[in-house]
Order: sequence, then structure tokens, then C-alpha cells
Amino acid sequence: MEGALTMAMTDPERIPVIIGVGQVNDRPDDPDQGLDSLGLMVAALKLAADDAGVPLAEIDSLAIVDQISFHSLGKLCEPLAAAIGASPAINYQSAAPHGDTPVRLLNEAANRIGAGEVKLAAVVGGEALRTAAGRAAKAASGEDKSYNAIRKVATRREPDYAQKHGLAAPVDVYPLYENATRAAWGQSLAEAQAESAEIWSRFSQVAAANEGAWIRKPASPADILEVNERNRPIAFPYSKLMVANSSVNQGAGFLVASLAEARRRGIAEDRLIHVGMGAAAKEPPSILARDRYDGSVSMETSIRRTLDLNGMTVADFDFVELYSCFPCVPKMARRVLGWPVDRPASVFGGLTFGGGPIANYMSHAIVSMVETLRREGRYGFLFANGGFATDNHCIVLGKEPIVAAQFPQDFDYQAEAEAKRGAVPELVQDYAGPATIESYTIFHARDGAPKAGVVVARTPEGRRTLAHVDVADAAMLAFLTDGKVEPVGAAGQVVALDEGFGWRA
Repeated sequence: MEGALTMAMTDPERIPVIIGVGQVNDRPDDPDQGLDSLGLMVAALKLAADDAGVPLAEIDSLAIVDQISFHSLGKLCEPLAAAIGASPAINYQSAAPHGDTPVRLLNEAANRIGAGEVKLAAVVGGEALRTAAGRAAKAASGEDKSYNAIRKVATRREPDYAQKHGLAAPVDVYPLYENATRAAWGQSLAEAQAESAEIWSRFSQVAAANEGAWIRKPASPADILEVNERNRPIAFPYSKLMVANSSVNQGAGFLVASLAEARRRGIAEDRLIHVGMGAAAKEPPSILARDRYDGSVSMETSIRRTLDLNGMTVADFDFVELYSCFPCVPKMARRVLGWPVDRPASVFGGLTFGGGPIANYMSHAIVSMVETLRREGRYGFLFANGGFATDNHCIVLGKEPIVAAQFPQDFDYQAEAEAKRGAVPELVQDYAGPATIESYTIFHARDGAPKAGVVVARTPEGRRTLAHVDVADAAMLAFLTDGKVEPVGAAGQVVALDEGFGWRA
């Protein structure tokens, strides 16, 4: 068995390398004239093929990151293959759009190469939300009725318990982690916000130097912190410059080959980026079924296991990409990894400045990591997150071979994460009585005014419940947001209202 493993590690037919990368920003003056998601994917793959000097017609495997901009396009497997003139034996699209998907698809491509199933694989994604918004605006004005034919109308469902309290979208949920981690780390509100601003300012600097980024204008920490008309509050304590910017048209893709295939095709060794091993784990789908909000055992497991699998420590990495939909994510990840706050946590520019094309951000990060490692450094670490702080997948890339890497590998470390998980509090939906704040957030309208709020509370028995915040109560609002005292852990009351339950200090 040991001999077989050694052969797999040294057989160039089984060693995966990235040979070509491409990414595209599409921003015509009239958003309605922009590319759709399929067009972005085609453009990105053609750039990757040009970068590698490899005909797309020869790929064995095509993996597509699911997109939301143009649902009516349906599954893009056959249309995309036809558009690039390919007939890959393996051709599939991810089941749903999650932020970890590109890293998972890279890991799957590496596994197929390691198993000897394919020699040349492509991974791609694209989101055209800017085009979709432009066409929606035209349809609404009566100029263009055709948009209705390309627009999927979401099925409206009766909101669940969390949604009835405003916890419906990622921007509503991640602040629960932000406020809980701040308290757990012993930071004041000002200190926590300053850390977020420092990280985000460095993202903006990276984006300013990256031709693939969407917003190429540096922002200082003061710019990130100042709340104004251009940086309005979204969900406490996040403002617009701290959240993902999804109003983009961006596509990115990359080609993975066996080392032997790359050499047969005459690709220069200094352009090959080796793929290391990855690890993935998830939190429970329900945000109210999490054991805690001041950390994530699945995040911790995926990061630590990736280091172990590749035989590396944080000191081995010249660059990292720590997923950055909201500040709490890279802040948690950098603490697990040991990455200092004064070094950039992105090679692309983060989801605010690089761009936030829904599930495909990490394809851009992979492209940028390859480009960066070709220029300088030895190894890079990529951490992807998706859903509602749900999905985690990490992987390593290297300009030099990663000796410990063995493919195919089982990257699923869910069982290990579950073994570390604490007890999940029982959820009670009709509780009234004394409680303490586990976490909370305040939601803001587009004009910046507070419009609602929610407290995640714990009963004296340790059960979990939700309560509305009366944002018309100036004293309560100040207590939760002015930073003079830490609300997390504070005692109060959940009281029955005509509609639901409310929080009282």
C-alpha cells in the first residue's frame, strides 16, 4: 500500500496542476446591453484557454458553478459545451449556488486527475446581476417585455420562525456572528469595527492593483467606518462598504491538468500551479440549530484539517484568500489560521471591492492566486464560505510541488466537525420571561433609519428563542448600538406582544 501511495504522489499523470486562468468584468454603459451568465462563462473560459495555449475542444471534464442571474437559461452544461466547441465526458453543474462551490469543484477536478479519470478539466462560473437589473428596470418601465421570459419568479412560502423575525438573507444573519464574536473576543464595539475597517481597507488596496477587480479605488479605514449616504448602514454593525457587492457582471474560470499532460503540451513549468489537498465541513442548515454564534466548528475543522493534510503551517503561506462576504468571516478564519491583521487577507480584493458574483467569487480568487503565485511567493491558502456561515471548504495552491498531496482524496470532514460540536440549544418559539442576549442585530431601511431588530436570547434553562426589538425605543436602540456597554450577555425580558414576542431591558 505504501508503494502505491508513493507512486501516486510522484506519478506526473496523477498530479493536478492549474495550467490556465481567465476572468472578465463586463460593464457597458447601458447595463441592459451586458452579457448574460452564459456569455460571461464563455468569455472566461476562452481567456483561460488562451492563457494555457490549450484548445477548449479537448477538455475531458466541465464543471459549472450554478448561477442565479438568468434562471431561465436552465442547466448550462450542454449550451456552454456547445459554445466552446467541447464534448467533455464529464459535464455537470453544481446543485445550488454556494460560496464554497468553486473550491469544491477544483478539489473534485484534482480528484479525477489523481484517479486517472481525466487529463484536462475546466471549472467556470459567471453572474450577470448587473445585466439582469438593467433588463428588469427596462421591463418595469414598459420598454422591454421580454425580460419576463428570462426571469424566474421565486415561489413565495410562508415565512418560518427566523424569517418572521427578519432573519431571511445572509446580510441579516452574519451580524449575529459579528456581535457574538466581538463579545467573545473581549473587544469593544470600536475595536471590532476598527479591525473590520483595517481588513477591508487592505482588500480595497488589493483590488485597486488587480485588473480583474470591480471597484479599483482604495478606501482608508476611516472611509470604511464613516457612515454616510454612500456608505449607509445595512444591518448592525455593518454598513454598505462592509458587505458583498453583488451588482456586478463577472465571470471566471480555470483549467486543471495532470502534470504529465501539461508537460506534453509544452506548458512552461513556471506557469504551472500545483493543487494541494482540501477539507470541507458544514454547519447545520438552520441558523437556529447552530451550537454557537461566536465561532464555527466546521470552519475550524476545514482550516486546521487542510493545514494538517498538506503538512503546513501558516508560516508556509505567502498569500491567503479568506472569504469576505461580511467581516465576521475573515475575522474568525484568520484567528483559526493565525493570519495577522496587518497582512492582506485576499489576492482578489474581497467581495466588496473585487466583486461579489454570488457563488463564483472563489473562482476569481483562484484565478488571482494563480496569477499572484506565478509572479512571486511559493504557497497560497484559500478558505471559502457559503450559505449562512454554513459551508466551508479550504485548499492549498503552490508554485512548488506540495509533497504531502495525494489524490484522489476524501475532503469531507463532517464527522470530525460534528464530534467537536457543542450541544445545540433547544428552540422555543412561545417563551415569555427572563432571558439573556446571545446575539442581536438592527436592520436599516435604504434611508439609513432603523426599521426593525431581533434579539437571539437564552432562557435561564439555556433554551434559545427570538424576540423583536422596538426600534422606536430610543434607549433600547442606544443600548444595543452605541458601544458604551456590551449587550451580549445582558439580562432582560421576553414579553408577549399582540404579534409575537418582544425584547425589554
